Amino acid sequence: MEGQVSKPTATDAKAASAVADSGKAVRGSQSLADRLFLTLRSEIVEGRMAAGSKISEPELARRFDASRGSLREALMRLESLSLIERRVNVGARVVDLTERGLLEIYDVREALEGMACRLAAENRSADDLAELRQMLERHEQQEELQKGTAYFQPEGDFDFHFRIVQASHNDLLIDTLCNKLYYRVRMYRYQLGMASPRAHRAFREHSHIIEAIEAGDGELAEILMRRHIRASRSNIEKKLSKPD
Repeated sequence: MEGQVSKPTATDAKAASAVADSGKAVRGSQSLADRLFLTLRSEIVEGRMAAGSKISEPELARRFDASRGSLREALMRLESLSLIERRVNVGARVVDLTERGLLEIYDVREALEGMACRLAAENRSADDLAELRQMLERHEQQEELQKGTAYFQPEGDFDFHFRIVQASHNDLLIDTLCNKLYYRVRMYRYQLGMASPRAHRAFREHSHIIEAIEAGDGELAEILMRRHIRASRSNIEKKLSKPD
């Protein structure tokens, strides 16, 4: 989940379009609550619903011509992802983006994604290894990465960190990192727009992590992931400390 999230280029769009195409097949069977959830999740992550802004259920119901039941179901799901919060006498709001919140996420990610790497190495399968390699090869084709200006991470299975966690085959880790925390991380990354000079280095670090997983060296894989996330955190702290 480290890596810049910004407006994708034409190269990046190929991966993103694959995700979109797969979604079209099931869109017709989605309930109104599902569609509301996906739409609002996207708007929150991308900042079209501003961080800290108050959520008006009547206004959203009118906007989407939705029943209060469907809307509340969608909002409850967003709350479970920590994208919105409810406060007594205040109501529902989009979560705020804070430096402390971001750095706390990095602390959790360092520990849990390190563990996920160790488990991925111990539980590796031929399919997992092939998919990780194919994903890295797609990343390597990115124009911005080749220039060293950015390393775009598409959503879901095209995201290096997301896919590593999936390869751990630990349901609790997957739920914690890929469901409860994942979109909060993307919200920070997308909206803070942290273009990084670490693009080439981050890609090499990803390559070394996969090599350790392929070799079945869980201890090394965990160490490399922890170092990788720690380096990303250090880079972000430097950016946040710079005056505007």
